[in-house]
Amino acid sequence: MPTEPEIDTSEYPVLEDADVTVRLENGLYIADDEVTGVSSQGPSEEAAIANLAETVATYTDGQSDDTGDDWL
Repeated sequence: MPTEPEIDTSEYPVLEDADVTVRLENGLYIADDEVTGVSSQGPSEEAAIANLAETVATYTDGQSDDTGDDWL
């Protein structure tokens, strides 16, 4: 059952507007951002949330990329 994380997510600015839940599955902590639908995992709750912050940042960058062909 997902729960609110015990780790303070405010140290990760990218998670400022996130609705983070954490669950334990098969010995791994899985952190979910309910707003974006992005998930990440780690061996501890803190690691899962840190990984989630990186994943949400990558997701956000990908969503805001210009799809133009300027790089060619």
